[in-house]
Amino acid sequence: MSENIPTRDEAFELLTAYNQSDSLVKHALAVEGVMRYMARKRGEDEEKWGVIGLVHDLDYEKFPEQHCKKTEEILNEHHWPAEYIRAVVSHGWGICVDVKPESDLEKVLFAVDELTGLVVTTALVRPSKSVMDLKAKSVKKKWKDKRFAAGVDRSIIQKGAEMLGVDIGELITDTIMGMRDVADEIGLKGSIER
Repeated sequence: MSENIPTRDEAFELLTAYNQSDSLVKHALAVEGVMRYMARKRGEDEEKWGVIGLVHDLDYEKFPEQHCKKTEEILNEHHWPAEYIRAVVSHGWGICVDVKPESDLEKVLFAVDELTGLVVTTALVRPSKSVMDLKAKSVKKKWKDKRFAAGVDRSIIQKGAEMLGVDIGELITDTIMGMRDVADEIGLKGSIER
C-alpha cells in the first residue's frame, strides 16, 4: 500500500479521535504552531512540520505507557510516510524510545515539545495571561525556579537547543513567536489587543 501524505485536516481528525483532553489538544496546537513558525524561518515545508507537530503526542491520552510506540503503530495503519513517523517517534528519544533526532525537523520537535509547556505556564501566571506580550527573559527567569512547572524537563530542552546549535534564549523567543500565531486556539491571547 502506498504512503499517504496526510493533510492538516486528516491529522487533526486523527488527533481528536485519540485525544479528548482539552489540555492535550491545546498542547498539540501549540507545538504545531511552533513547528510551522520554525519551518518558515528555516525555509522548510511548513505543512509537513505542522502536521508532525500536531500528532506528536497522538497516543499520550489513551496509551501513556506505550508513548511513541503506539503512535508509530497508528500512523503505520494510516499509511503515513516513514519520514513523518520517524520524526514523531524521535521526540521521545531518551525518554521512551531510542530513536535519536537526526534531521532539523526532528531536533526542533524534540527541543520545543517540553518548552511549549514552560511557555504556557509562564504566560498563565502573568497579569495578561497571554503569549502576546511574553518575552524570553520572563521564561528564562522561571526556568531557574525548579519548582515552577516542575514537570517540565529542562534538560531535554537544553539538549535540544545544543543539538540545534542555538542559544536557549533564541529557542524560547522562537517558541513564543510560534505560539503567538495560535494564541487564540490555545487560549493564550489573554487581555492583549494586537
